[in-house]
Amino acid sequence: MHSLVMGGGFGGIAAALRLRARGHEVTLVDRCSRLGGRAQVFERDGYRHDAGPTVITAPFLFAELFELFGESLHDHLELRPLDPWYRFRFPDDSLFDYGPGLERMESEIARFNPADVAGYHGLLAESRELFEIGFRELGYQPFHRASFMARQIPRLLRLRFDRSVWTMVARHIKHPYLRRALSLQPLLVGGNPFDTTCIYGLIHYLEREWGVHFAMGGTGALVAELANLLERQGVRVENGRSITAVHRNGRRITGASVDDGRTLKADHFVSNLDPMHLYGELMQPAPVATRVKRRLAQTSMGLFVLYFGTDCTYPDVAHHTIWLGDRYRELLRDIFDRKILSEDFSLYLHRPTATDPSFAPAGHDSFYVLAPVPNQLGNIDWDVEGPRLQQRIVEALEATLMPGLSAHLRSAFAMTPDDFRQQYQSVHGSGFSLAPLFRQSAWFRFHNQAEGLDNLYLVGAGTHPGAGMPGVLSSAKVLERLFPEGSEAA
Repeated sequence: MHSLVMGGGFGGIAAALRLRARGHEVTLVDRCSRLGGRAQVFERDGYRHDAGPTVITAPFLFAELFELFGESLHDHLELRPLDPWYRFRFPDDSLFDYGPGLERMESEIARFNPADVAGYHGLLAESRELFEIGFRELGYQPFHRASFMARQIPRLLRLRFDRSVWTMVARHIKHPYLRRALSLQPLLVGGNPFDTTCIYGLIHYLEREWGVHFAMGGTGALVAELANLLERQGVRVENGRSITAVHRNGRRITGASVDDGRTLKADHFVSNLDPMHLYGELMQPAPVATRVKRRLAQTSMGLFVLYFGTDCTYPDVAHHTIWLGDRYRELLRDIFDRKILSEDFSLYLHRPTATDPSFAPAGHDSFYVLAPVPNQLGNIDWDVEGPRLQQRIVEALEATLMPGLSAHLRSAFAMTPDDFRQQYQSVHGSGFSLAPLFRQSAWFRFHNQAEGLDNLYLVGAGTHPGAGMPGVLSSAKVLERLFPEGSEAA
């Protein structure tokens, strides 16, 4: 039995390994020069940057991939727990450390509003209930059958999945800054906290359950170890090759064309591509259901990511820092609804040298700064606006967390939604495929078992359960429940 995996992000890597563990012959094809999808690595003038995801939660999902073959992840890579998980900087320059230890969290919350300590425990209790159902029970279950979705409706109604993450948090937390800090997790998977279904509130408990980790050597080192595992297990990997068309005959996929002129055949096809790209640009005609979903789909926001080094260190900047601007709801409305580039912003600042000094020369720091921005539907000229936004970001950081930054800044470069579209074939240059709305979750999302097709399966951010590393890794676990009995190769 031969399976072709199209796309080498974490979902595609995990799918290839899980299928190989079942005895399949597996070929994985990816357009980037190295595996990892958006988890590429950039090296400039001695500074190393993880290009994409850096926050590792639910590390057991990575460990499982090695355990499938009798190996231990920890023999190959160190995952180091972080403390704090995130440091928040608010508009009045106050700081809030969010991290391990409930007593420490209580103390941090009490500095802002003692009454919110009890509220946080209430939030965590509600998050745990969502976690038990949304992650443990349903995170690995396929939702391609409407009947399965229908059976979940009573529980979904009881948990009020129609509420937003913001509504859920605001029910328990009253201080305006704490509300912002404890509601922004949807932004890490491409959603507006005021619109994202409260199922994503399970992230609070997920972080409490397993913590937040960093792979020493970076996310790129984790990808490299997974690539080595693929090689040891005989998975054929072709990097630097793009899928240009996916061919179907009735209910079956018959082959996938590659940019070198070949058409690859397989018994099963697994797509780790953006489903909007798969069904709208690679497959003609796509099944009717997918065309309807594509027409109605709302993609996530875009990302502006600024990478740079400094010829000094900033020891007071935490590994993960969330820099919040004056506006919150209105800024998010500009990004998601109006699709306009505002003069202000909020930022995620990653300083890997806080944990792993190998990311920069001795006495230097390595950074990237991520700003949520409108996707390409905003028609922003990034050749003009990118440098302007970069300057505003540098000025804001210099005035707050990083004095003298403009004089110490080295080797800066940026990625915009245009780059996400060109490099990752992300429709509208979105950062996370589909937005995590209730109407785009579970059965309403693109199915792991492709609609109207018998031998095409989907993994990654655009299918169930959603974006983020736990989500895309879990989408590969769903495949184990979808492949027919006896699909294992002899």
